[in-house]
Amino acid sequence: MKENNFFEKQTVSSKIKASIVSEYFPSYCKIIVKKYMPKEIRYIDLFAGPGIYEDSNASTPILIGRHCKNDEFLKQKVKMVFNDNQHSNALEQNFYAEFPEGTFSKKPHFGKSTVGDNQAISDFLTTNTHIGKNNESPSLLFIDPFGYKGIETKILADFLKNWGNEIFLFVNTKRIHPALENEKFESLMKDLFPTTLAKIKKDRRFKSTVAERLNLIINCLGDEYQSLLGGQIFYTAFKFQEEDIDATSHYILHLTKGSRGYDLIKTTYNDFANVGTLFDGVNTYTFDAKKFENPVNELFDLKSINIDKLKDELYSTFRNKTISANDLFEKHQTSGLYSRNHYTEALRRMADEKKLTSTFTDNKNHVKSVLISKECTLKFN
Repeated sequence: MKENNFFEKQTVSSKIKASIVSEYFPSYCKIIVKKYMPKEIRYIDLFAGPGIYEDSNASTPILIGRHCKNDEFLKQKVKMVFNDNQHSNALEQNFYAEFPEGTFSKKPHFGKSTVGDNQAISDFLTTNTHIGKNNESPSLLFIDPFGYKGIETKILADFLKNWGNEIFLFVNTKRIHPALENEKFESLMKDLFPTTLAKIKKDRRFKSTVAERLNLIINCLGDEYQSLLGGQIFYTAFKFQEEDIDATSHYILHLTKGSRGYDLIKTTYNDFANVGTLFDGVNTYTFDAKKFENPVNELFDLKSINIDKLKDELYSTFRNKTISANDLFEKHQTSGLYSRNHYTEALRRMADEKKLTSTFTDNKNHVKSVLISKECTLKFN
């Protein structure tokens, strides 16, 4: 769909994408304030669009606004920063039609700049707002462009280095694939893959499947941030299947330095995925629009297969050990894509199979055999 008619009708995939980001943000804010109470928490959208599709469906800016309006803390603490070089006036009009001026303590910003042509945007993203150990304006940045002009990984890495900052990046693999082989887009690809461009061009030739080549793109992009920042970066992709054919359309890539954010995004992805996916090092959480209105019964229960794989991993790691369910989860969840729900189900199955015994130290009666909590102690046989 071309840019000039993109906002005529909201696709199911676009609705899910907006829902993922807008549902994640309030919980992200609560994680931030458990660590430190900053001056403000920012939501930044550099390609915000008009906020409302012509079919009256709301896009991410309006959904974020609704979440903030309905939560008194967010209403007081969140600063929304929107930018769009074409739709800024329409967004401002649509936003204030639903949220009159004064609704939020911190006045939203509506910019009209072109990302990549305005140095002020880069300066804004890279400004270090730390005072002491903490960032006074931790921010969730959402970047959903039509192209890749101005999307500089080095700039985004500078943004990510600040405490509490996280990124949602739209990754259109349909555009990246041909661009990697076209000299016309060499400079844009260098901005996107400043240290791994040669590697990705070389290694993609040895990938036998489309899924493996797409996974290479995602991994190289995630590795860029780890290389540039010199530390642990948790990056997690959510895959969208094409609306009309059996092929991958695009990904949302989430990046964070914190294990809590990694836990939260996997839980969020798990809530919106509608395709059974085997976590095999290539595939990830997936949404298929074709199965949204016409769900099908899959031949294999891939969720159950994932649970069985996780059970084996946990038993191998913690056999003959005693540990709280919370400590187990914290130690192990950073090593893979399994969400909190996967761990809960796996541990309960293991309790049913007598591979572990669980006891609670809170003197309460619990219906479920295992809860991911400090009060639930697991003794592996």
